[in-house]
Formats: sequence, C-alpha cells, structure tokens
Amino acid sequence: MTVKILGYAAKSATAPLAPLHFERREPRADDVVIEVLYCGVCHSDLHQARNDWGFSQYPLVPGHEVIGRVTSVGKKVTKFAVGDIAGIGCMVDSCRQCNPCKQGLEQYCEEGNIQTYNGNDRHDHSVTYGGYSQSITCSEDFVLKIPQGLELSGAAPLLCAGITTWSPLRHWNIGKGSKVAIVGLGGLGHMALKLANALGAEVTLFTRSANKEADARRLGAHHVILSNDPEQMAQVNGQFDLIIDTVPYTHDINLYMPTLTLDGTLVFVGLLGEIDPTVSTVSMVLGRRSIAGSCIGGIAETQEMLDFCGQYNITSDVEVINMAEINEAYERMLKSDVKYRFVIDMATLRP
Repeated sequence: MTVKILGYAAKSATAPLAPLHFERREPRADDVVIEVLYCGVCHSDLHQARNDWGFSQYPLVPGHEVIGRVTSVGKKVTKFAVGDIAGIGCMVDSCRQCNPCKQGLEQYCEEGNIQTYNGNDRHDHSVTYGGYSQSITCSEDFVLKIPQGLELSGAAPLLCAGITTWSPLRHWNIGKGSKVAIVGLGGLGHMALKLANALGAEVTLFTRSANKEADARRLGAHHVILSNDPEQMAQVNGQFDLIIDTVPYTHDINLYMPTLTLDGTLVFVGLLGEIDPTVSTVSMVLGRRSIAGSCIGGIAETQEMLDFCGQYNITSDVEVINMAEINEAYERMLKSDVKYRFVIDMATLRP
C-alpha cells in the first residue's frame, strides 16, 4: 500500500516547480520514515529539474539535503527511533556488495548508487523522489544521525556541500601543518573554508573578486589571493598540498597548478565535464603534481563529518525560504545571488 503525499515537482524541463501529490512506497522492514523539516537547495536540483544532464525523469521532486524528524520505523530498524532528528543526503541505497561499498564508499558503487531523487529503487524499480516533500522513506543504513545542538536549517547543506568538501580533505589527510587552497566562494567553497580551517590547515581562497576577502576571512581563510593578479599568483608558487576546485563551470586550471607543492593535488568537486583549455603537463611532470576528482562521500564518512561539525558547531550559511519561493531561488542561484545556500522551511509546504 503506497502513501500519497504532497511535494513540489518539475513536470517537464521547462515547467516551473509546482505542487504535486505523489506516492511513496509502503515502508519496508528496514525503512525509516522522516517528516521533512528542512531541505537544502543544491545547484544539481536546478540542473536535474531542467534536464541539463539529459537523464531527468518527470515528474521530478528534487532535494537531497534533507533534515527531519523520524515518524515511524520498520520492525528491523535498530539505529533510529520515533522522534529522532535524522538526515538523508544524496544517496538512498547502493548494491552494498561491491568493493567500494564494502569499503564504505557507496558513492562509488560499481552498480551505481541509488540517488535520493531521479533514481530507480533497487527492489521495486520505482522512481525515487527527493526532499521537497512532506516526508521521505529510506533504509536506515542510508539515514544519518544529526548531532544535538546543530541549527537544523544550517545543517541541511552539510549533507551535500559539507560532505563534498570534507571527503577530499580527509582523503588527502589534511590537518595541522597542511596548506590548502580553495577555488571559488559559493555553497561548496564556503564549506571548504570552514572545514579546512577547523581541521587545523592554513587556508587560502583563490578568487577573482577582491570584494570577497572580508567574507572569506570570516569563513576561515587565512589568506586571499586574486587569481587574475600574476604577481599574487607567483608569490604562492609551490605552496599548497591540496587545492579544492569548487567552480562548476569550465575554467582554466593551468594558473593554479604551479602553486601546488611537490606531490600536491588539485581536486575537482564542482565541474562535471570537459577541462578547457587543455591542461599543460609541464607543471605536473616537473612537480609530480596530480589532478583528481572527488564525489560526495560514503555514509560512514558523512556521519564522521556531521559529528565533527557537531563538535565544532559548524553549519552552512543559509537563507531560509518558503517552498513557494523555489523558482525565484533557482533564478537567484544562477546569478550567485545567495550567501551561501538556500534552505526550504518545509513547514511552508503544508496546506
């Protein structure tokens, strides 16, 4: 028996998001049902709503930065109880058997992880619907515990923007004594500054906008370098152990490569697509430098990040909006007119 609930959906690539009643599956024995309290708004929500990546299924209910209250649990659930505050990020399942899954790296599942929305359930093959809705149902193994004391609206973007920047920081062992640079100051970039700083690294922001310096320092940057100033760039040659590139569009990374130290790495977390212009291998070969990519994080790693944020009281800088303002928020996102993440108060969805 399915349950009909209210959400906000894109009904086509060109239609604005609008109210939609749709069906959630009947909860399984290992499922947790969560009343959605807050849902973050990610750039990928906009891309998928408008079919920018070419695989959207309509109607499409976005939202993968979900914070809510547990309202029921299946008979096999042991990790959560009714009343708990819980979260769901970008995934709701994976094969759980392949080598990445066994390592706790479900985001790299060889069969493909099941996305929180616009995916297909592994068991009944139904389309998954996201957090722009009254409630969401998910296996307890992909539900996260939210530390007490974290402001819930600010915690929602941790489930995507937070883990997307935390994962490379942990993979490349960033801590005290490390030098990290962040390219771009947006939803991802501002979380990277906060997390790298809290891990004890010396943190630099690369930006083309001098007016971002004060905010960058408030968020955790120790230094701000104008990437379009050759003199400033020359001063940081050979310095950084890791550069986290959060820019979501094609851009020239050749100017950043010489700023890496020996064995340093530039990791993409924002760009999905071609690198243009072509990357010169000179600085790579002469400095044994690397270019890499990183995708969100596994469930255990996401819980680690949330617990760390609970310890240091780290949340995202957010602007809370009503559900009915989502289409305006999408247009503002395209103009980078938000500091630094929209979050929907889902109480405003209720009739």
